[in-house]
Order: sequence, then C-alpha cells, then structure tokens
Amino acid sequence: MCFINLISLRNSSSFQQNAQNAFKVRLSIRTALGDNAYAWDANEEYLFKAMVAFAMRRYSSKSTTQISDVLLCNVTDRVSFWFVVTDSSQNMTTVPGSVVEAAIRMNRNRINSAFLLSDKTLQFLKITSTLSPPVEPSTPVWLIVFGVVLCLIVAGIVFLVVAGIQQRKKKNKESTERENLEEKGEVTVTVENGIPCEALDLKAGHINGVFAADDERFTSL
Repeated sequence: MCFINLISLRNSSSFQQNAQNAFKVRLSIRTALGDNAYAWDANEEYLFKAMVAFAMRRYSSKSTTQISDVLLCNVTDRVSFWFVVTDSSQNMTTVPGSVVEAAIRMNRNRINSAFLLSDKTLQFLKITSTLSPPVEPSTPVWLIVFGVVLCLIVAGIVFLVVAGIQQRKKKNKESTERENLEEKGEVTVTVENGIPCEALDLKAGHINGVFAADDERFTSL
C-alpha cells in the first residue's frame, strides 16, 4: 500500500501519483470549447481547489475543508493532474477516497459548469460519471393528457352543434321555397291548337265570329 508524507505534501504540494485517496483528473478544454478554449493556469487551479472544497462542505455539513486542504501535483500541459483532500483537523491525514468520491459525484454538475465542461471533457478517472437527473416538465403529465382529451371533447361538441344548425337552416330554406311556390299557384302552361291555355278567359268564354254572324241572321227571320 502506498503512503504519503503529509508534512512534505503540505509544504511542496507533491505526492506519489498512486498514493492512497488520490484522484487523477483529465481535462479536454480544447475539445470542448474549440477556439474559445481557455488556458489552464494558477487561477484555474485555484478555482478547481475551491470547487472541490465546496463539494466537500456541501456533502457534509460537518466538513471544514478549506481551499488549502486540496492539494494538486504533477500538472501537465495537456491538462491532467492528481489531487488529494487533507483534513487539517485530523493531524493532516487524507480524507478517505470514498468520501471524496461521494462528494464529487453529488456536485459533479456544479464542478462541470464552473469549467464549462461535461463528464466527457472533465474526467475523474477513478470516479464513474453520473447521469444528469431527468428534467421534469413544469406541468404534470396527467394534466397535459387531461387538457388534450378535454379539447377533443369540446371540439366534437362544437362540430355537432354547428352541423345541426346548418342542417336546420337548410331544411327551413327548402320549406320556405316550397311554401312560396304554393302561394304563387304556379301551374304548367299547356298549348292547345297553337293557343296557350292561359290566354283564354275560361270564365267569359271565347266567341267565334262566324257563328255569331249566323246567329244574327237567323234571329232576324
């Protein structure tokens, strides 16, 4: 089992890569951000230490982890490094790796966001990636389904009412036209011997001139 010289670790911030409770981190800043990639410098290292200290404090209300308790070493240009969390209240011992892992997993999204990275571009090699919690819609699913069903029912009722009104209007129109025809007394005009029947005055009759002359002659005799 590997060990750490805690006194020299505090003074020089260097320790063996395979030390107990140490974690390796690999960042792919260029891959994630392209032309907007930032340089990894002392300020970024300070931010990383601060985020780890934040994760430890948030994971356990009893934790008093300070930024100075997070130690980095073997930082490479690509960028990768090892880190370990110490507990100054316990004679400079390291915090158990299981506790650090649980704190990192709990606050993984916050750490990623601080560096504009994701689980794939900010890797804690000994800590498995965590799935982001599913995003719950602001409106419950049952309420959405109920709204859709209610809209369909209302649409069906409106369609039936409109169709009934249109059908009633059509029947009323046909009935009105039929009554108008009956009131006008329209009949079929027939033609008899070339004379329209309607041209004849059926009440007064029609007198033929030839027969009228004969009637006058016989009357005078």
